[in-house]
Amino acid sequence: MCNQRLLVWEAWGPATHPPRLRRRIRDVSRLRNAVTGAAIGLGSGAVAVAVGDLVAAFTGPASAPVLAVGSAAIDLTPTPLKDWAVQHFGTHDKTVLLSGIYATLAVLAVLAGLLALRRLWAGVAVFALFAGLGMWAASSRGVALPPSAVAGLSGTAALALLVRLARPSPRPREAGEAPVSGAAPTRDPGSPTPGPPTSRLPTSEPRSSGPRTPAARGVMGRRGFLVALGATAVGVALTETAARALTTARYNVAKARAALRLPAPVTPLPPVPPSAHPPVAGLSSFTTSNSGFYRVDTALTVPQVPPSGWTLRVHGLVDRPLVLTFDQLLRRPLRELDYTLSCVSNEVGGPYVGTARWLGASLPDLLREAGVRRGAEQLVGRSAEGMTIGTPVELVLDGREALLAVGMNGEPLPTAHGFPCRSLVPGLFGYTSATKWLVDLELTTFAALDPYWVRRGWDRTGVVRTASRIEVPAPFARVPAGPVTVAGTAWATHRGVAAVELRVDGGSWQQARLAADVGPDVWRQWTWTWDAAAPGPHTLEARATDGTGAVQPETRTPPFPSGATGWHSTVVTVT
Repeated sequence: MCNQRLLVWEAWGPATHPPRLRRRIRDVSRLRNAVTGAAIGLGSGAVAVAVGDLVAAFTGPASAPVLAVGSAAIDLTPTPLKDWAVQHFGTHDKTVLLSGIYATLAVLAVLAGLLALRRLWAGVAVFALFAGLGMWAASSRGVALPPSAVAGLSGTAALALLVRLARPSPRPREAGEAPVSGAAPTRDPGSPTPGPPTSRLPTSEPRSSGPRTPAARGVMGRRGFLVALGATAVGVALTETAARALTTARYNVAKARAALRLPAPVTPLPPVPPSAHPPVAGLSSFTTSNSGFYRVDTALTVPQVPPSGWTLRVHGLVDRPLVLTFDQLLRRPLRELDYTLSCVSNEVGGPYVGTARWLGASLPDLLREAGVRRGAEQLVGRSAEGMTIGTPVELVLDGREALLAVGMNGEPLPTAHGFPCRSLVPGLFGYTSATKWLVDLELTTFAALDPYWVRRGWDRTGVVRTASRIEVPAPFARVPAGPVTVAGTAWATHRGVAAVELRVDGGSWQQARLAADVGPDVWRQWTWTWDAAAPGPHTLEARATDGTGAVQPETRTPPFPSGATGWHSTVVTVT
């Protein structure tokens, strides 16, 4: 009844409204316009994103506007901020970034809708900005521009249509009706003075067949607008569903990977001996599962590279440039390598390290076939999504077992870890040695090219630091007085681990018992029995000595620019 009264008051004319009622009508109108504008903007923005994703299903997933903008944002993010994101969000950093991009787009879309209700060109300008940003991001990443362009056009079209439907169409004035300026209705001089609007409420008498009242026209307009919004939502859902289905059908390599049967290695490695892994609850398994292996990279979506179309180009400072197909790669002698891979972003005691049994062809043998020319200083690997990783050539050819890996823990590489092929160079952090989704190898000089991470200030070589972490007891654990088993893992890849020591509350160092040594390229686990006699909190510290006799340094340094150093410590309470 209250809304009906408001409509009647509006029909009677603002000049007759009491001030309090005029304010109420004005507030309701503003709220209605704000909600309408937000709905228009969000609906138009959703149309733009969905259409962009659909076009990207034909031009490549990386060209989708949101992914292109996200990838460009990663490229432009300062190194300290990237490092902070990895430390705080871990492998969820990309999800956080995409969520932020979608939230920003939603805010811009709402702004566009609010502006368009007043001035259509202002809302269109926001969508033009969206399209321009997407096209710039796409060009900076070397991906197709049409998805962003078509997304901007479709969003603009949806915006214009929804704004037109949201605006009430003017109706012809009836005879004797006041102008739209807000003046009261005209009346004969002899007619009685109109009473309060409550006395003019509609009656149940039949209406004439003349033009509709403002109230009826407003209701019909809102109904039409809501129907258009609903149709937009359905269209967006169908378009996005079609885009994802097409993307999966055209680019997903899960079936190709599942059908792949890798050849056996020329000399299989023996199984990892049980003595390499102390039976201590809470200690990391010696071999990290594929699903549990860490992933740190800049790819917002996992590149889908079909092995049937994969080739590896070897060029640059070589005597005989090569192009290798995947079948040719599999026909080369394949070797197994137990190797602990670690990330330079790992803090002291951090989780970004894992061990796997890798299968692949010898990278040094391939380079020797190509003929490395004098003056070649670095080997630059390029991934299918544009990442560049630079490795010093002398460290690839000094006798270490560098691989073009195609298998991981007895199965083809997972797509998240580089399927169908990645490089591995033991002794170096992943950012200078492990190119996932590898498609190109170039021999060049340091002066000719700075790879992705070197351009951002990271060390050019990336030699793995000696590290040891305490895994048992867990941080802030409460342990009973008496013998307490302390256990953990240490690594110094390509140098090996010769010793691990522990101390309590700054006391003297005690030798830990090392598990069996599987090789210098693999981590080594250890245990130590602590006689926990004094109740209360205690600080445990660990340090390792590598195979060259160098002791892990005490001074703590952050990961940037060449990897974290320092002794790992943990606090436990004896009860």
